[in-house]
Amino acid sequence: MKFQTTTLDNGLEIIAEINDAARSTALGFFVRTGSRDETDEIAGVSHFLEHMVFKGSERRDAETVNRELDELGGVSNAFTAEEATAYYAKTLPELTDRAVALFGDMLRPALRTEDFEMEKNVILEEIKMYEDQPPFGIDEKCRELFFAGHPLSRSVLGSRESIQALTADQMRDYFERRYSPSNVVFAATGQIDFDRLVRQVDEACGAWKPFETSRESWRPTGKRETCVVKRESAAQEYVLQLVDAPAAGDADRYAAAILAVVLGDDVGSRLFWELVDSGRADSATTSFADFSDAGFFCASLCCRPEDVVENVATMREILAEARAEGIDEEELARAKNKLRTRIALSAERPQSRLFSVGSEWLTARRYRSVADDLKIVRETTLDEIAATMEKYPFDNPFTIAVGPADAVERG
Repeated sequence: MKFQTTTLDNGLEIIAEINDAARSTALGFFVRTGSRDETDEIAGVSHFLEHMVFKGSERRDAETVNRELDELGGVSNAFTAEEATAYYAKTLPELTDRAVALFGDMLRPALRTEDFEMEKNVILEEIKMYEDQPPFGIDEKCRELFFAGHPLSRSVLGSRESIQALTADQMRDYFERRYSPSNVVFAATGQIDFDRLVRQVDEACGAWKPFETSRESWRPTGKRETCVVKRESAAQEYVLQLVDAPAAGDADRYAAAILAVVLGDDVGSRLFWELVDSGRADSATTSFADFSDAGFFCASLCCRPEDVVENVATMREILAEARAEGIDEEELARAKNKLRTRIALSAERPQSRLFSVGSEWLTARRYRSVADDLKIVRETTLDEIAATMEKYPFDNPFTIAVGPADAVERG
């Protein structure tokens, strides 16, 4: 594989991981904007705007956009997160020209008022659906409380109140402040003629007018408290526990990822054997998430309400024991094999590499090849794992529970 990058005169960066053996091409626009760049007044506008991009530009209406996406014959979609909004497609190499032209036009949407008002109802229904489905929005609520006072606390969807009050003019203003070409990265992976790709992107996006944009950034300290949300209609109790962890630019992020696998992977981890394999819980996992200026470990539990107090105590004991006694070489080897296998398997699909390459560049302006990732995981030591546990201890986590239980910890 070969990595190439260039920047258009207006500041839009183009990056590509070229794999001549691939039979497909994945491409996408990664915009450095998300829920953390909003205010209370316009909460949810980033995600709403993502929907509106598919409603068309001055040259294409929604029907034309959807027909041309279908004609690409592959996969096309978008997503919004705390720090990024991405629009992407996977298609045949010979259709790259059409895909770039289409997405380049879409990224300058018309934002018609009539489309805005119609799509608002879709967003409101999406929020209601998310609130109704187990675990009842606990993920976003947990981050909101854990990162209270920091931009990462904002919900990606926003609230029913903020979306209902949002106006088309507010969305247009947000677009004009965030969708600068210098705040966008165009990424491509798979079979690519890079020089041709640059010409295509320049033709589609070179006329975009640049303007200044910025983002608030500082390292937060996660909150430490327990919040129990009673929901009598729930059949099970859902518990999340969060503690601070490395940020995306930190050297110990790989040690953190390995540690999460050792302690709480879906299968074969310490939490799995103690709580899931024994039948005491439906699920018990740990995960690691990183952002540009923060990160967190998340321990997650789903079980019968009558078992939650005992299971939460067990989960804490397992995590405390790991810090006190460390993990062993056998556990480390298994976790490395799992992570390296996942990295290798994802590398075989241009679309998976697109997300990895595009997100890494957007967050840290850094490229890591598959070989780089595999090497870092392979060379991570027990001492580095121990140092990560010491720096980011699991004791005294932020805890949130949703379900019928009155409490999740012993009084």
